[in-house]
Amino acid sequence: MVDIMHRIGITRTPAAVYPALTTVDGLAKWWTEDTQGSGDVGGLLQFRFEQGGFDMRVLEARPAELVLWEVVEGPEEWIGTRVRFELKQEEDYTIVLFRHEGWREPVDFMYHCNTKWGTFLMSLKRLLETGTGEPAPNDVQISNWH
Repeated sequence: MVDIMHRIGITRTPAAVYPALTTVDGLAKWWTEDTQGSGDVGGLLQFRFEQGGFDMRVLEARPAELVLWEVVEGPEEWIGTRVRFELKQEEDYTIVLFRHEGWREPVDFMYHCNTKWGTFLMSLKRLLETGTGEPAPNDVQISNWH
């Protein structure tokens, strides 16, 4: 198994970061505007993009600490993988340890997704620090897969 991992510091508290990862409104402001569902444990979050989408089952949601989803619908490479956001306070920053875990192999699509996750995590940072993110369809386009 192979994982995508990123670390980003955001100058907000973990309590302020958490709703951006667990509410439809918060997620729609940094990842994709076309977000629906429930961010509660057991809930299903649906994320749609121009090229398709993903459905995530919420496995864990511990306020200001952890958000964990399992991909239940989407591209074959994503099915069964998990998306994890761990939050911890370090001085004036909330450190977000991001992991998209459980890829079967490092295929081209994984390389693409690694870069896209990085751009979307920067969108999360911008949203929380400035009030404006860059969710799809206004995100950085990096290739023909967008």
